[in-house]
Amino acid sequence: MAGQSGHPGRTLIVLAVLLAGLGTLMAVSKSWTPKLGLDLRGGTTITLTAKNTSGSGPVDPASLELAKTIIQSRVDSLGVGESEVTTAGDKQIIVAVPNVQQDELVRLVGQTAVLRFRAVYAAEQVVAPTVEPTASATGTPSATPTSEPKASASESANAPSTTPSSQPSASPTGNNRPLPGLPTAPPKPKTPRPTVEGKGTPPAKAIDWQPTDEDQADFAAFTCADKEKFGDVSDQPLFACDDTKTVKYLLGPTLIEGKQLTSAIAGVPQNDVRWVVNLEFNAEGAAAFETATRAIAQRTDPQNRFAIVLDAVAISAPSVSAAIPGGRAEISGNFNQKSATQLANVLKYGALPLAFDVSEVSNVSATLGGEQLRAGIIAGIIGLALVVAFCFFYYRGLGIVVVASLAIAGMITYASMVLLGGSVGFALNLAGIAGTIVAIGITADSFVIYFERIRDEVREGRSLRTAIETGWRRARQTILIADTVSLLSALILFILAIGSVKGFAFTLGLTTMIDVLVVFTFTKPLMSLLARTKFYGGGHRLSGLDPTHLGVQWLPGARTRRATAAVRPANRGAEA
Repeated sequence: MAGQSGHPGRTLIVLAVLLAGLGTLMAVSKSWTPKLGLDLRGGTTITLTAKNTSGSGPVDPASLELAKTIIQSRVDSLGVGESEVTTAGDKQIIVAVPNVQQDELVRLVGQTAVLRFRAVYAAEQVVAPTVEPTASATGTPSATPTSEPKASASESANAPSTTPSSQPSASPTGNNRPLPGLPTAPPKPKTPRPTVEGKGTPPAKAIDWQPTDEDQADFAAFTCADKEKFGDVSDQPLFACDDTKTVKYLLGPTLIEGKQLTSAIAGVPQNDVRWVVNLEFNAEGAAAFETATRAIAQRTDPQNRFAIVLDAVAISAPSVSAAIPGGRAEISGNFNQKSATQLANVLKYGALPLAFDVSEVSNVSATLGGEQLRAGIIAGIIGLALVVAFCFFYYRGLGIVVVASLAIAGMITYASMVLLGGSVGFALNLAGIAGTIVAIGITADSFVIYFERIRDEVREGRSLRTAIETGWRRARQTILIADTVSLLSALILFILAIGSVKGFAFTLGLTTMIDVLVVFTFTKPLMSLLARTKFYGGGHRLSGLDPTHLGVQWLPGARTRRATAAVRPANRGAEA
């Protein structure tokens, strides 16, 4: 018999080690709660549909993936955690951000990425925005833009001592007090910078543009945290920072638009080991690029550079040593394969004719999300309570097996959701909770199948302990087939569905696989151990394994033992 039942104790020990391992991983990652979807914690979800602005036709999958990367960078700039940008189908991007105003998010992600080439007029090392603004202002006194105003200010301070108007201020009055100073005119109000194109310098004349004193002063006061204060207007100067926010630039009006760039490829030139990015422009862009580089090459550093600007961020600012004809250029520097490829991808995306329509916007408040989470938990508790009540009513003592199996499945499911949230970004949404509730029925159903097989074996005349083993061999095939059907359904639904329905499919598939694990490593071994006890193995009327529940008049093995016990006293009386 021991050979038939195997080693249920060892199997339970393996399961206990697995549970301990999941708990250890949660402790190491310091994650104790699952990541919640927007419908439970509140936030805004936007569905963007891509289209080809140059005509009809399908959207290039590579362009869609690059667009997702650009939008992810925009969303990350909001400084909110747990934002998600995913592609759906062949032309949709879904953006989900918690606790952000709907209008702000639509404006941020709905616009197409803008790529421009501008001349550099000043460059200054700055401290990252995490430091107080005063530190960056005082930490760079030697920079060109800030030193020129200081020099002119010192000259104007000394000038009044040599002019006649300064004489009265030095003469005392009768009571030895100086004369009051002459009234000065109020400062001239600052003219706001244009926010729309049409009032500045067109690309054909942009190379001859020079910064004004106001531009120099604004640049000196500009910090990388002030990006939103100065818009990226094509025919106006631009204050921009690099992607690390450690260098700020004063840039002239746009020389070349990104739509004039036709190709950007990262590679290693022949007989070289350095990674470079090769650019190619169309005819109009090639002529403009040659004119611009001829003028820029004659300037001194940093004005011998041109900046490649994407969404008001200077992603690169290479220097130019000579005019570049033919519309082909090579950007070299401290590139490796990853950085060169990233730059080429960004340049290609900025040049692609890709635009987006906002197809759907949904907003869920944090309060409503909390109420939905509460409602989902209550529904799960009610479903669990009904299953437990039915199991104890119908199966009596065996209800403990069902409850324990549900508890083990619940612990593994919870730990898996927590760990998947930190590793692959899985977020539990309301549909996922529905999938978890369905899993309660799946786990209970596996036990029902097993119990019914045990009844069939007992009716065929096998002892209870034998019926538990032979019934398992017949039941496990049925359980595997049923769980495989559920798993395939979840997989197909996950592939074809979009949005929150994917959460239901993923959770259903996850809990189905956990059910297979639990029924093999816990439910069956526990039944084998219980059959060895007097309460269950002896067929107690409250055990659930009594003859009435198994559909027989008596348990085959138990009847033999009772008959043997009755014969022994009779034999002893005859001997007496």
